[in-house]
Amino acid sequence: MRITRYHGTESIFPVLRYLLVGALLFAGGRPALAFDLDDVAAKAKQLASQPYQARTSSLPPDLKALSYDQYRDIRFKPEQAQWRRDKLPFELMFFHLGKFQTQRLQINEIDEQGAVRHLPFDRADFDYGKNKLSPENWGDVGYAGFRAHYPLNTAAYKDEVVVFLGASYFRAVGAGQHYGLSARGLAIDTVGGKGEEFPRFSEFWIEKPKPGATTLVVYALLESPRAAGAYRFEVMPGNDTVIDVQSQLYLRGQVATLGIAPLTTMYMFGENQPHRTDFRPEVHDSDGLMVATGEGEWLWRPLINPKHTLTTSFSMKSLRGFGLMQRDRSFASYEDVEARYDQRPSAWITPRGDWGPGRVELVQLNTPDETHDNIVAYWVPEKLPAPGQPLSLAYQLRWQGEVQQRPPAAWVTQTRAGRGFDALAPNEHQYIVDFAGPSLDALAPDAAVKAVVSANANGQIVERNVYRNAANGTWRMSLRVKQRRVAQPVELRAFLQHGKDTLSETWTYVIPPK
Repeated sequence: MRITRYHGTESIFPVLRYLLVGALLFAGGRPALAFDLDDVAAKAKQLASQPYQARTSSLPPDLKALSYDQYRDIRFKPEQAQWRRDKLPFELMFFHLGKFQTQRLQINEIDEQGAVRHLPFDRADFDYGKNKLSPENWGDVGYAGFRAHYPLNTAAYKDEVVVFLGASYFRAVGAGQHYGLSARGLAIDTVGGKGEEFPRFSEFWIEKPKPGATTLVVYALLESPRAAGAYRFEVMPGNDTVIDVQSQLYLRGQVATLGIAPLTTMYMFGENQPHRTDFRPEVHDSDGLMVATGEGEWLWRPLINPKHTLTTSFSMKSLRGFGLMQRDRSFASYEDVEARYDQRPSAWITPRGDWGPGRVELVQLNTPDETHDNIVAYWVPEKLPAPGQPLSLAYQLRWQGEVQQRPPAAWVTQTRAGRGFDALAPNEHQYIVDFAGPSLDALAPDAAVKAVVSANANGQIVERNVYRNAANGTWRMSLRVKQRRVAQPVELRAFLQHGKDTLSETWTYVIPPK
C-alpha cells in the first residue's frame, strides 16, 4: 500500500450519441441528450465484461529518461489555464507526463450544451525550464493529471483546491489548509490477497462551469484487472471543501478485500510515540481514525508507526461515518515552519444511504521518514456483488480544518505514552489520555467520573485513574497495562462515565507485538 505521495491510462470515449448533442435540443436551449454518470457506468460495465487489457506506456524516450529534478523543472504556465480567457471562477491546469508519471490520461470537457470535447496535449502550455526536450515530436501524449483552481482564500487569487494525479488518488483543501492526506477511488486487496491492486482513473470528463459557479463537476472512469467503475465528483470549495461522490462499480472477478472510500495518510511519530532525536515534537498528516457506527458509538483510534504491518478493523451493522483526522491544530505540537502539519486537513466521510453491514479497516505500515504515506483506512462491505453486477454507493467527503467533525459528547484531545516518576514494570505500558467536550464541561470539578476500561486476554489492567486537569479544564485518564505475551498485541478500550451516563467517545488503542 505504501506510496510516495502519488502514483497514471488512457481510454476511448465510447458512445456515438454525443455527436448529436448539439443538434438535438429541447425548447429553451437545454440538451435532449446530456452527459451524466450513466454514460460512464455504461463504459465501465462494458470494460468489466471483457478480459482486462493493461494499458502500456507509450512515453517518449526523452520523457522516460528524466531525472526527478528534471521532471520538477517542467511547469504548467498559469496564463494557459483552461477557462482563464473566459474569466470563469474555476480554472484547470495540467500535469505533464514523465519520470514516475508514465500512464496517459484522456481528459475531456463537457460544454454548456452537453457536448464532449477532447482536450489534447499542447506543448505550448508548459515551461520546460533547462530541459533539452523535443516536444514537437511527441504528438498528443496526453496528461498525467490535473488540478482545479478557485478563489478559496481571497477573491484576488485562485488557489489550488483539488488535484487528481496518479492511480485513483485525489486531494483537496479547504480555506487556510495545506495539502496533507489523500483520498482514492477504490482499494483492492490492501490486505488478505496476493498483493495490493491499484485501480486507475483512465479518463475524465469535466463540466465547463458557468459564470458565477461555486461547484465543479468531474466524471471519471476507473479501471483495474479485477474491477471497473464510474465516478461523479461534485467539488464545492469553502472553509470545508466538500466533495459529493457517486460511484458505480463492477467486479471482473473475486477480490479478498474491496476498500470503499479509501483514505491514505502519513504518520511518522507523535505524542504517543515520540522521536528520540528529531527536534519536532510530532510529524504526521493525521493523528487518528474516527468512526461513528450506526449503533451510535463513536470510536477514536490514535495512529502509530508500527515496526511491522498492523491491520485492525471495526465491524458494525451500519456506518454513520469515518475519517482520518488531524485533531491537533497547534503549531507548537509540530514546530515545522515549512510542512505546517498544523494546517493539514482532516477528511470525514458520510455515507449517502445505508451501506449495510461491514467493517472499517485500518492498515498501518512502518515508514522510516515523512515522505511515504503509511496509513490507509476504508470501508469493506460484508457482501460483494457477483461479477458484472453493479455496486452503487454514494458519500460525502469533507476536507476540514479548525472546525471539524466531533462526537456530540466528548472526545480525546491527546494520547501520551511513557512513564512518569514511577518506573514501569517489565512489559508494562502507561498511557495518559485527555478528554474534552460539552458533556464534561457541564460537570462539577469534583464530579464522580470513572473510566470504563477493558482489554483483550493479552492485556492486564494494572491501574486506572480519572481526574479533572485544573490547568485547562479537561479530564485526564491515567492507565497502566501489562502486556502478558509480548509477541501478541493488546487491544484496549476506554470511555468516561458519570453514573449511568456515557460521557465520551471510546478510546481504542493497540499495543503492537514486539
